[in-house]
Amino acid sequence: MVDMRMFRDEVTGWAGGGSGGPAGELAELLGVRTVVLLEGLSDLAAVEALAAGRGRDLAAEGVCVVPMGGAMSVGRYAGLLGPSGLGLRLIGLCDEREKPFFDRGLNPAWVPRPSVFVCTADLEDELIRALGVARIEEIVRAEDELRAWQTFMRQPAQHGRPRHQQLRRFIGTKKGRKIRYGRLLVEALAPDQVPTPLDDLLASL
Repeated sequence: MVDMRMFRDEVTGWAGGGSGGPAGELAELLGVRTVVLLEGLSDLAAVEALAAGRGRDLAAEGVCVVPMGGAMSVGRYAGLLGPSGLGLRLIGLCDEREKPFFDRGLNPAWVPRPSVFVCTADLEDELIRALGVARIEEIVRAEDELRAWQTFMRQPAQHGRPRHQQLRRFIGTKKGRKIRYGRLLVEALAPDQVPTPLDDLLASL
């Protein structure tokens, strides 16, 4: 069965040096009109969770969300998928420190002009501030990671650091944890708690 994941995989292969022919064919077959360029898989988990929570089927709407494996690849992906490539509409979500890569990789003269939504620090920081430390710790406890969290806080490098920063670091310390919490934290948000960059991104689709 042909689905949006196949298109995303073909795009990733194309960006890595593949032919790109299947990607163009799949885009036409699936009716892809917009591509959201993200830095990584945790961002993908968060965007998909928010869309699902709002009853949105992005694939059915012709939207493909693509994790690039780092912001440094944005120029490559934009060239393949944007006006100079497949002619798809491009939208980006990035961390504050990675915005220069998007500024260089997305040509402001392109029509429609690519929109980039920027997170203060990063998306995890946005989500932790939105939910608050106490709620995040409840989620950590529900995930049966309270002992790991307490052990982490006893590390010398964490002494004296604000709890918000400790949580942000904890989420990124174990393989797969950042992706899992990207989904869990979004699912825990009340409608009025959704961080502005994430909310504006979904509204633009």
